[in-house]
Amino acid sequence: MNNASTQPLLCIDNLRVHFEVRGGLFAQKRYVRAVDGVGFTIDKGATLGLVGESGSGKTTVGRAILGLIPVTGGHAMFDGIDLFTQKPSDWRQLRKRMQIIFQDPLSSLDPRMTVSAIVEEPLLVHGGLGRRQRKLRIGDLLERVGLSSRYLNRYPHEFSGGQRQRIGIARALANRPDFIVCDEPVSALDVSIQAQILNLLEDLQNELGIAYLFIAHNLAVVEHFADEVAVMYLGRIVERASRDALYADPIHPYTKALLSAIPHPDPEKPKKRLRLSGETPSPVSPPPGCPFHPRCQFTRDLAKNLGTGETSTITSNGEEIRIVAKCARETPTLRPLTNGVSHVHACLLVGE
Repeated sequence: MNNASTQPLLCIDNLRVHFEVRGGLFAQKRYVRAVDGVGFTIDKGATLGLVGESGSGKTTVGRAILGLIPVTGGHAMFDGIDLFTQKPSDWRQLRKRMQIIFQDPLSSLDPRMTVSAIVEEPLLVHGGLGRRQRKLRIGDLLERVGLSSRYLNRYPHEFSGGQRQRIGIARALANRPDFIVCDEPVSALDVSIQAQILNLLEDLQNELGIAYLFIAHNLAVVEHFADEVAVMYLGRIVERASRDALYADPIHPYTKALLSAIPHPDPEKPKKRLRLSGETPSPVSPPPGCPFHPRCQFTRDLAKNLGTGETSTITSNGEEIRIVAKCARETPTLRPLTNGVSHVHACLLVGE
């Protein structure tokens, strides 16, 4: 992890990605709000960890930034370039500077192509290098990610999962990008291989100054890799802070629950597990007010000490539950913990 520069490389503001749900001929239009007002910045040579449960919209954010899926609204500035106003021809040049490492290394590699052809493909697409230069670059890339140049003529199925992910990393590095979206790059790998890939990514960042958007659901991995962490729930960021601040003092009840699920290495010092009740609401019809309130134990506990005028009754999993009224009525926005602090959260009950 490098020290961040003063000028952000990537600025995302109010990013929205909604997918239409098609029904019958006369059915009312409905939309899946996969991403609903996300914003953050990433500095040059820094790493933002984007975490949350499956279905929270993490991968959609990464793919929207790279122009792989259409966006509904918002702004994205990359090194002073407005990404969402670019023409397809402009994106061709931008992709030299913006790349992605996919979650499943096997399905992301063409089984009919050799390692040499896979790594060479982006060099051919963007041009600028002769045949000899491309060969030298391919060999250098393989050595850089810990693979021997003897593997040039082998196919993806001849490698282990960790080796295949190294090939994917070499392909992403081919045109020396400034920014890489790492879409859960170690979740499909054994724990020992995860450590090797994470160390490789960190070494490459220190050497080349690459910025990462590191998407993951494993908060233990993010703790050792990210400079800043953003927590997503139901298409929105509910908390964002520096890594040290978030892990030392999480604010949002959802973040607290996620962190409590991290296994403790000392069995004699068990952690108190904060279990989430119910399932994640549908992004087609999210609950009114705070989207987390049907699962939030904080609002239930607080409601026990309030009068009926300050509480509401909701039904969750067939059970009637009392919660703080404003949680079901008001939609929280990100706000700083205190003035001048970059730790922001979206909880209406902080301080109560």
